[in-house]
Amino acid sequence: MTTRKPYVAGKFYPGNKNEIDDLISSILIKEKPKIDISLSEKSIIGGVVPHAGYIFSACQAVHFFEIIKNSKTEYETIFIINPNHSGYGYDLSLDTNDSWETPLGKVELDKDFMDLMNIPKSEIAHKYEHSGEVMLPLLQYFLTYDYKILPVTISRQNCENAVTLAKAIHDANKVLKKRILIIASSDFSHFVEPSEGKKLDQLVLDEIKALNSEKLYDKVMQNNISVCGYGPIITLMEYSLLLTPKPQTKILCMGNSGDVIPSNEVVDYISILFYEK
Repeated sequence: MTTRKPYVAGKFYPGNKNEIDDLISSILIKEKPKIDISLSEKSIIGGVVPHAGYIFSACQAVHFFEIIKNSKTEYETIFIINPNHSGYGYDLSLDTNDSWETPLGKVELDKDFMDLMNIPKSEIAHKYEHSGEVMLPLLQYFLTYDYKILPVTISRQNCENAVTLAKAIHDANKVLKKRILIIASSDFSHFVEPSEGKKLDQLVLDEIKALNSEKLYDKVMQNNISVCGYGPIITLMEYSLLLTPKPQTKILCMGNSGDVIPSNEVVDYISILFYEK
């Protein structure tokens, strides 16, 4: 049994269990009055969740995870779909390890899906990548039942690869029939003036709401929008459309790094819920 050891513990989130618990709980206390728990009653498909350091982006992220925690559904497999910042690996890469570890413990990877999805495996694609790893301590903090994960990193982000991945997940689950959740790991505009970031992000948010993958991709390219996980977002959009003709989306929380450290150049963080009507 092989295990991926944490790469950004002590950097993007604290390096020991007590500090992780304390940080998330302190953020949750502040955010809980703003969280729309009624959304936990929906048939949830997944969500877009930011992946920066917890002190910057966990205020937005906890909205999604608190809703998932309160859902009546206990998810058997949670897909963590994230962009590849390192460039290692394939266009789409599963991991070669049997489990992932954080200071909160180990979680097994779902080999049933890996065997059916026909997507190549690359240890190095995941080894140095933060955008999948940072989701795991949040899952471990909020979910008290047993589940497996399946991290997928996308190095070539385009509609074709997103459709391929969405279809692979959907086809595999036609066989496995598991209760699954899709996390699309992404921050929004990077290092822009706050009002400019809002304007650019809105171009993306409009296409997320319209569930128009090609237009989203075109707007990101044409306007040079630095949404780092548009590939995972498109994957979640395409997967949702395979489940239901009219998926619903709801923006849960929006913010930026300037909320923590005032600056004229900020990174934007937005959490979004996807659910069936």
